[in-house]
Amino acid sequence: MNFMYMFPLLAVLVLMLLAYIGAGACGLQSFFGIVIPYLALLTFLIGFTRKIMGWASSPVPFRIPTTCGQEKSLPWIKANRIDNPDTLPGVIARVFLEVVCFRSLFRNTKNELHGGKKLIHSWEIWLWVFALAFHYSFLVVVLRHLRFFIEPVPFCVKALEFFDGFLKVEYVDNILQIGLPGIYVSGLVLLGALIFLLARRMIIPQVRYISLAADFFPLFLIIAIACTGIYMRYFSKVDIVGIKELAMGLITFHPVIPEGIGAAFFVHFFLVSVLVAYIPFSKLMHVAGVFLSPTRNLVNNSRIKRHINPWNYPVKTHDYDEYEDEFREKMVEAGLPVDKELK
Repeated sequence: MNFMYMFPLLAVLVLMLLAYIGAGACGLQSFFGIVIPYLALLTFLIGFTRKIMGWASSPVPFRIPTTCGQEKSLPWIKANRIDNPDTLPGVIARVFLEVVCFRSLFRNTKNELHGGKKLIHSWEIWLWVFALAFHYSFLVVVLRHLRFFIEPVPFCVKALEFFDGFLKVEYVDNILQIGLPGIYVSGLVLLGALIFLLARRMIIPQVRYISLAADFFPLFLIIAIACTGIYMRYFSKVDIVGIKELAMGLITFHPVIPEGIGAAFFVHFFLVSVLVAYIPFSKLMHVAGVFLSPTRNLVNNSRIKRHINPWNYPVKTHDYDEYEDEFREKMVEAGLPVDKELK
């Protein structure tokens, strides 16, 4: 049985405990609120740039796109312009649909053996649904948090925050008041999608068998970020004005640590910093890699244009004319046909 999820879970719990004790009991708010975020951002920028430059400088002499449609060939054979693009607009449409709609994941199927004899192919729609829900809700959450780093807050961020919320829960004279808006849909959808993706890796035997610690760690980390964010919004009192002041100080490179923010925020902020620094060294780099993958971004014109490997070692070739000149007498003696008559 695969217990790889235990190590990432323990690592996330240790990170949370470290931030809670450091910022709460030891008074290291400046370290967790200023030093760590700047180091995380610097690590992200350097790692992200190195990874992108490495991918961009990798030579790709041949056309190796992954295709699942008819390639352009004879005029009377209909080609698939998106799944097997032979033009740049087709490649752009393919990458766009992949990024926006997860098109390849939408067509994902699973194979199961029923009764020991019958192989069943079924459409795995739920993985596509929850993966799409996770990515879009995560995007909305990130965009909503821009209000802490921009002053004045843009109208588009305010509009997104308004449409994302549907209830406002607050205490007035120790009485629970419910109004509009307040509870953010994106936060709840994000947590639900993460729980599904984590449960899928832990419950399905085939997926659990191939899962590594690197697959579980970002799931546990983002779940912890979502849980601490939900805790601060709905169950704990936090100083929003102080958090805004801290965020604006970081952006303007005049950092300050306001009083009364609370240890819960520093736990949340520290986990976010760890996630930012972890991205360039993990599978989360697919956020940029999808655009630089030669299996996606290349025009499949192998039948239209000849592609020659530019770094092939020069090898002396021996064509047929040279071969026949060398062995013509023996070929004639053996009764083999020759292009030129033996003198």
